[in-house]
Amino acid sequence: MLASVKENDCILVIEDGAYAALIANAALFSNLPESCKLFALEPDVSARGLTDKLDSRFTLATDEQFVELSCKMNKVVSWF
Repeated sequence: MLASVKENDCILVIEDGAYAALIANAALFSNLPESCKLFALEPDVSARGLTDKLDSRFTLATDEQFVELSCKMNKVVSWF
């Protein structure tokens, strides 16, 4: 998935994907375009006790922001 990210794309990690947003996994996102915005779904991050362990490049997103991002972006691709 990371190889397909382009300028101005957004990545939103949800459910167990929240573990990818940890500081310890920062190298996973090191080659992304600077304009790429990274988000982690706040309820999923909180439920896993990860709030204080997130990479600083990630912004917490509410459920409402999840919907807004899905509507705003030209294409939505889900990876399971």
